[in-house]
Amino acid sequence: MSPFSRALASLDGLSAGDAFGQCFFQLVDPDADVAERRLPPAPWHYTDDTEMSLSILAVLAQRGRIDQDLLAGSMAARYDYDRAYGPSMHRVMARISKGEDWRDVAASTFEGQGSWGNGAAMRAAPLGAFFADDLALAAAQAALSAEVTHAHAEGVAVALAAAQASRLRACATLPASRDFLESVLALLPPSEVRSRIVRAQSIGSVNSLQFAVSILGNGIGMAAQDTVPFALWCCSHHLGNYEEALWLAVSAGGDRDTICAIVGGIVACSAGAAAIPHEWKGRRETLPAWHLPTGTEHDVR
Repeated sequence: MSPFSRALASLDGLSAGDAFGQCFFQLVDPDADVAERRLPPAPWHYTDDTEMSLSILAVLAQRGRIDQDLLAGSMAARYDYDRAYGPSMHRVMARISKGEDWRDVAASTFEGQGSWGNGAAMRAAPLGAFFADDLALAAAQAALSAEVTHAHAEGVAVALAAAQASRLRACATLPASRDFLESVLALLPPSEVRSRIVRAQSIGSVNSLQFAVSILGNGIGMAAQDTVPFALWCCSHHLGNYEEALWLAVSAGGDRDTICAIVGGIVACSAGAAAIPHEWKGRRETLPAWHLPTGTEHDVR
């Protein structure tokens, strides 16, 4: 597969996971539906997780790398209030769309501390897929993407996981959970996310869901630190099964759409876009085509 085709497959998994997870916020008894594995009724609308990821693909189609000015402009131009952006991102997108420099905007949020939210992580999987042939480059590009809106590079872990998952696509045998997480840790600098991923290696059974949440988080604080480690733990247990990975991810509660977006974007790299259930893609709203290279046709369903 070409780098862009890999990124598209990751986007397909990300968007289906995002829309799937978002639906559970509208259900009367979401935990019961999860326990019974009842699919939410259609249509499944995607959120800012997918909207921002579409801009990643658009920039890659035009430049073959992250152009920060182009990415900031694309995200601001495509900003849609109804896509469930976080409160700080509403303000960031509004200010950039009015002409403020993204550097000034990103640096000024949260009283000059910058955002530590999970928004940069949720859009990183397609980058990892695109740059899967060069792990160091995948990490660097994810860091550049993050800088446009956030004050941290914790999304690098997601990009590395997607890159490693892409490399497993043709493998007959998938690594154990601990080994997959180790392949991600190998290039991560010290951070809270890294520390929690190390702890995730010792949580070996998916039957330990509540224990995993207590140690790793479930995105309830919408910070990268309590979202990324749990998402990668889910992926590591179901690298070859998109459906199982997503049901595990949505079972934890918390920031369901973002966790499911990250998990879907990574597992689609290792299991392939064909592993996404046809019924799920049929219920997800149709993706637009503005992110695709001019003059090409791709199946975005």
